[in-house]
This record gives sequence, C-alpha cells and structure tokens, in this order.
Amino acid sequence: MDATLNQTLPPHSSRISFVLVRPSHPGNIGAAARAIKTMGFTDLRVVAPVDPEYRTHPDAVAFSTSSVDVLTDSRDYPTLEEALSDVALPFAMTGYSRRFGPALETMRESADRASLWAEENKGPGIAFVFGCERSGLTNEEVGLCRFATAIPANPLSQSLNLAQAVQIAAYEMHMALLQRAHAAGLYGWQQRFEQDPAASAAAVEGLMRHWEEAMTACGAHKPEEPKNLMAMSRSIFSRALLTQSEVDLLRGICAAIICPRHLRAGRKRLWRPK
Repeated sequence: MDATLNQTLPPHSSRISFVLVRPSHPGNIGAAARAIKTMGFTDLRVVAPVDPEYRTHPDAVAFSTSSVDVLTDSRDYPTLEEALSDVALPFAMTGYSRRFGPALETMRESADRASLWAEENKGPGIAFVFGCERSGLTNEEVGLCRFATAIPANPLSQSLNLAQAVQIAAYEMHMALLQRAHAAGLYGWQQRFEQDPAASAAAVEGLMRHWEEAMTACGAHKPEEPKNLMAMSRSIFSRALLTQSEVDLLRGICAAIICPRHLRAGRKRLWRPK
C-alpha cells in the first residue's frame, strides 16, 4: 500500500484480516479483495480454495479491478486453524446461532468490540471468517472463533453473495475504527467546511435583518401581519450552523431580491462622478 495513503487510514487497519474458507468461485475472491481494499484493509487469507490458482484466474483478476495487489498478496492455507495462528480475536460470520458455538451478535456490535480490543491490546490481530458460498462455515469452524457475527438482513431474503458480505463487514469495521480515530467519523480531508469559520452571532443577526427586508421587498413577508415566516427562518438558519461565507452568500441574495442587479448597475453608472 502507498505510504501516503496508509498515513490517512485509521490506526490498526493493518491488524484486521479477512479469511475466506473454501471459496468455490475465484471471482468472489477477487471481488472480496476489492471490497476490503476500498475500506483500507489489505490482509486477505484464503483457506483450501477450490481453485488453487485463483490469484491468476481471469474472473478473480477482473473482479478485483484496482485491487489486484491485494489478490496477488493474499495468503492461502490448508486449514482454518493455520490461517488463524496469529489471530487473537476471530469472528465467525454466520447467519444463525449454533447450539454449542459462541454467542451471536450483530456485525456492528462485533466491529465495535473489535475496534475497542485493537485499541487496548497489542500483538495478535483480528479476523473475520467467511464460509463457502454454498453452505457457510461448519460447526467446527465456528468453534475455532471467539465470537459469531451476523449481518442483519431481511428475514424473507437473507442470502448475501460472499463478496457482498465481505464488503459490509469491511465497511462496518472501517467505520468503527474511524469513530475511534476521528470524532466525526470521517477523514480530515473529507471535512469540507472545517476550515471555514463559523458565523458570529452578530453576523447571523445582520443576516436576519437583511432577510426580513428582502422577504418584505418580494412580498413573502408582511410586517403588519408577520405570521411565522421570520420565526421559521430563524429556526432554519439556526439548525444550519452557518459559516461566515454562507452568511455572505445569503446576504448577497437578499441584496439581489431587494434591488436586482441591473438596477444596481444602472445606479452605479448614475452615481459615477463626472
């Protein structure tokens, strides 16, 4: 992964693994590689794949698109136990609770649990384990995991494609890590208005006076019968948490309503000193 990109990802992303057990379709492995890379993860592990040459299979390469590096660098293992040898917190992705298996929890609960654990513990990592497309994980495979995780779905249509399930798990894990790394849950570069100063109370009050004048000029507001327009407008602007540049924009619109540009331009020509 590019070093610059890696610096923008939330901490512990490199400690999260995604394990595919006995996948039958190379295309799903490629799609899973793409799914995890879009969420900042790169550790893909494949247990006993039906096609041992999945890394170069045309479908796998095609579905991985810009994530061929994750596909190529994926590690394969003969057994799940070996794939989890350096994992401290494995989560079995399964749609139902097993009689003797770990307790079932939602994907979001598991992601929160995993992100907290990663923050508080060093060393071995975390893995989300997915079964084969046709039958999922066996009871024995679920038993190798510490927790069982379900993706809540429509009871009338619960089936998810393997790569779709991986995408959801990767997204939830990514968001859980982001929430701990950034209070707003986004990267710094995605905070579009963070650098734009908030408008002062005085600036907002100036806007409200200007807004009332504009609404009166266009006939939307009658000072003698005020009704609720100004109160509702104040409520809207209050919820918007306006920045100074937004106040300036709205006041420009108010000025145009009060006196259209072509009239203002004409006045300027008349006022120009001889």
